[in-house]
Amino acid sequence: MKNAALLLIAGCALLAACQQAPQPATTTDAAGNTLTQWALPAAAGAAQPDLSLAPDGRLLLSWIRPFDKQRHALQYTTFDRQQQWQWTPKTIAVGASMVVNWADTPHVAATADGTIWAHWLQKTRGAGDGAAYDIIVSHSVDDGLHWSGPVRAHDDGKAVEHGFVSFWPAARDRLGMAWLDGRNTTGGAHAGHDAGAAGDGAGDDTTEGAGMTSLRAANVDTASRIADSVEVDPSVCDCCGTDVAVTARGPLLVYRDRTADEIRDIRATRLDGDAWRAPQPVHEDNWKIAACPVNGPAVAATGNGAVVAWYSAADDRRKLQLARSADAGDSFGAPVIVDQGDAVQGRVDVALDAKQAWVAWLREDAGGQSLWLARYAPDLSRELSRTQLAKLQGRGRATGFPKLVARDGEAFVVWTDIVGSVPQLRGLRVRPAR
Repeated sequence: MKNAALLLIAGCALLAACQQAPQPATTTDAAGNTLTQWALPAAAGAAQPDLSLAPDGRLLLSWIRPFDKQRHALQYTTFDRQQQWQWTPKTIAVGASMVVNWADTPHVAATADGTIWAHWLQKTRGAGDGAAYDIIVSHSVDDGLHWSGPVRAHDDGKAVEHGFVSFWPAARDRLGMAWLDGRNTTGGAHAGHDAGAAGDGAGDDTTEGAGMTSLRAANVDTASRIADSVEVDPSVCDCCGTDVAVTARGPLLVYRDRTADEIRDIRATRLDGDAWRAPQPVHEDNWKIAACPVNGPAVAATGNGAVVAWYSAADDRRKLQLARSADAGDSFGAPVIVDQGDAVQGRVDVALDAKQAWVAWLREDAGGQSLWLARYAPDLSRELSRTQLAKLQGRGRATGFPKLVARDGEAFVVWTDIVGSVPQLRGLRVRPAR
């Protein structure tokens, strides 16, 4: 009788657990891809997501959310190989001076020694009401239980803008960083970071005659020492994001350039040993625009193969393009037009694995905003599928930039939507058709 009662109790408990944790909703698109809702452990109010793949196969997800009436918190959690979330998020930093921006967002990454790295933007102390802020870096060697004292990624000490950071593993226990740096500008900061994308108002740049925003890079180690700081390009677009992917021949860094004639096309450079190669155009769109479109490129790589996606509105034609390199970024083939027309917003991310290249982007028309995912053969010779992942309630810049990572042949997508005027992170897992 006692054993039977115990079995009955266990069975009821198991049934209750199943009822409390329903299986996520799954659908199949026209191409046979399986789309599964990916519940995220981020509370209402979360936005500005980042998603990265750790060397041990975990996915790292970070976001910013209000902490109280004056402060914001940067938090993160992990999704392991057993398909389980670490459901209690860990807080990296809390502060009233943390800069919260729809386009210039924090990043989180891991190196092979298990160190977790994070950055955020912080208003420059003593800069008054100007839009000057610093890049702050911290790390944890115990999976987020404790974090190192924050350090600035740059040593110029100027009250100007620093932001749009990219991370890569520089060594087993060292992180590489690249960012946009305003130390050569005069008169402080500009308004570009708070402006919209090209579709809803481009950002202002520094005034004519002022110094240009530059692209810089450096390393940081687990002793919080910044080293190997170098200027990569002396003139770049002031508020378009950067991105980096590690090829078999070193980190490949992509960004939006800025010439004296206000041509703002995408360039790529690779770190060969201790020196960055001369930047080369991914493609010459010849987009002339005297303002920042707040719409940077995205890059992904495996071995010597790499793909770069970017938005352009050259000749007043909005296009989302995708180009491939077979030599770790030394050269790129002619681009594939992924999407075009007035509805294209860009705000793109890419992922690459042995079987496909993935690209995610946003569109917005009179019917609202939508998130799309396309899949191509690795050499971009053909499109394999195209899917509308979500119809968003939010509009304009409030939805920020979607994030995309590939693991074990599956795509993981995270984005921000606005539900009843409150930001909320959403997620999907996409398993391609066999």
